[in-house]
Amino acid sequence: MYLADRWKDFAVLDAGGGNKLERWGSVTLLRPDPQAVWPMAGDAAGVDAYYVRSSSGGGHWEFVRSLPESWVIRYGALSFRVRPTGFKHTGLFPEQAVNWDWMQRVVQAAGFPKEQPFRALNLFAYTGGATCALAAAGAETVHVDAAKGMVAWAKENLATSGLADAPVRFIVDDAMKFVQREQRRGRQYDGILMDPPSYGRGPSGEMWKIEADLYPLVSECVKLLSPRARFFLINSYTTGLAPSVLASVLKVALQGRGGRIAADEVGLPIARGALVLPCGASGRWEA
Repeated sequence: MYLADRWKDFAVLDAGGGNKLERWGSVTLLRPDPQAVWPMAGDAAGVDAYYVRSSSGGGHWEFVRSLPESWVIRYGALSFRVRPTGFKHTGLFPEQAVNWDWMQRVVQAAGFPKEQPFRALNLFAYTGGATCALAAAGAETVHVDAAKGMVAWAKENLATSGLADAPVRFIVDDAMKFVQREQRRGRQYDGILMDPPSYGRGPSGEMWKIEADLYPLVSECVKLLSPRARFFLINSYTTGLAPSVLASVLKVALQGRGGRIAADEVGLPIARGALVLPCGASGRWEA
């Protein structure tokens, strides 16, 4: 398992009964998690806010104590602004830190000169956790997301991490349309990552369904890889897609390029009970 176990400002304190109890800096939140089907080891005493699902879909936060609108948590040299959103999320997926670390190692090991920096493409880039990690490692990064609000949040995170002047280009666009335009422009990238949802819509209403659309997008992205490309990363939170599916997608799409392909579950350690909370899967290709 790819285990994100180097956090100081974040921790899964407990999980079970369909919920997870988390510490985000000095704030403790209780949120639903369908993977936590076992009983919780302790109770949720001291929780600052908890998310209540609605029978008609969605839900809302109940606040036990007043919280700031947003606050900052840190991971190594990176800083991120988090806040409770209407869809139970906080604007950050902390398990992805294990992939941030991996990509940073790949970028730094490449040793590309400053005149020809490592160029990375981040698709479905959300609030920019990976974008910040890549920028901190010295990569020139293109950040693409269909939601204008998420792109604005990513810019805020970049600035919060002290990387406001880093070479990052922010794009609000549908992932497939952007990739095909980049092909026509003759653009190439040394690393590509994507974090697609199970279902989604582009800025012009484009439909996305991961089972049908993942491989076509990956195969188009492969055409953007430069001769010196170093990595390709796919993340998936879709429970029906096993890690081996991501490995197979990469093996077929990258056939003939050599390198190493690996895939595994991604997880977060749980403080109580010494368990691990599964958080989807990642497939990695490294040249």
